[in-house]
Amino acid sequence: MKLLASLASLCVLAVVAFAVPAQEKRIHHHADLSDHAHDDAHGFKYDHEAFLGKEEAKTFDQLTPEESKEKLAKIVDRIDTDKDGFVSHGELHYWIKHRQRRYIQENVNKHWNDYDKNQDGKIGWEEYKNTTYGYYIDDEFHDVEDKATYKSMLTRDERRFKMADRDRDGIATREEFTAFLHPEEFDYMRDVVVQESVEDIDKNGDGKINLDEYIGDMFSPESGESEPEWVQTERKHFSEFRDTNKDGYLDANEVAQWILPGEVDHADNEAKHLIHETDTNKDGRLTLRELIEHLDFIKISTITDYGGMKVEEHDEL
Repeated sequence: MKLLASLASLCVLAVVAFAVPAQEKRIHHHADLSDHAHDDAHGFKYDHEAFLGKEEAKTFDQLTPEESKEKLAKIVDRIDTDKDGFVSHGELHYWIKHRQRRYIQENVNKHWNDYDKNQDGKIGWEEYKNTTYGYYIDDEFHDVEDKATYKSMLTRDERRFKMADRDRDGIATREEFTAFLHPEEFDYMRDVVVQESVEDIDKNGDGKINLDEYIGDMFSPESGESEPEWVQTERKHFSEFRDTNKDGYLDANEVAQWILPGEVDHADNEAKHLIHETDTNKDGRLTLRELIEHLDFIKISTITDYGGMKVEEHDEL
């Protein structure tokens, strides 16, 4: 039974976002660079996954220092497409975008055979529903502790599936199934991304987000814990920037402006950040030597799929 595993996966996918500081965790910047917070003060796991690619990051951490250097050299050789011995900003940006696309493809491929039960190259809603929820549906979720939550997830899945199903035939092609799993990647799924985000944060069910709900989604203080400075800053952001009509709430349009800032290219920003952190001679490009000097930083970045980059793969760049 795939219910628990599938729901856990889809709960993450429902709010796919770039891992940035906690106050920005809702923002959707297309394929996620990392599941870690982008906070260098607490480590470089975000950059590790951004450089290496997060699905494969685990293996890099298991290598010896010499093996890590050897593997990094192979990765750098692939990033350096013009073979001039340097990694430019453009090459690094393209590599990070490539790893994003690769992650999405692999994620869809991983789920495809689970749901395409009749092997017809398509996934119907009934196939998906029965595989994910199975006998729990017939039993009205009686064996599930939080029945309301699972019923809500079923409703939410069906709504998202129908939105992804552009021709409304109840069957998802591979592209439509990709839109279902990764709605932040498709403009026509924008409304469902916003709707799901509002539902997640809107605790009183009035269809909009007040300040307490906004802050509560980011920060839950421990007993006696004082409010961090960044939370106070977010309170100001809510009133000064997020709540554009100044009515004390965030409606769907305001939430869309917050979580779907289409003009932001985080792959580009991450490429610039990685160069800034590792470019020892400050010439605006990277050498293998510079990257090896910053190996602890690089092996937890997108360049190496967060440490698990399978450099033996011959995927097209």
